[in-house]
Amino acid sequence: MARKTVLVSDLSGDEIPEGKGATIRITYRDARKGVRELDVTDDEAEKLGGRQVARRGRRPKSAQ
Repeated sequence: MARKTVLVSDLSGDEIPEGKGATIRITYRDARKGVRELDVTDDEAEKLGGRQVARRGRRPKSAQ
């Protein structure tokens, strides 16, 4: 028997389509409180805004 996992937004309760959506990670300054995560749709993530964070790791080699 096949099973299908359906993601639902923690904010609105709407279904998140396959290949879409985002995870919002909340990290407290007091590490004892731990970390919280929310699954949200793309639109909800854009509305919340926030700042853009640079990706980590090496820069790709420049194309010549």
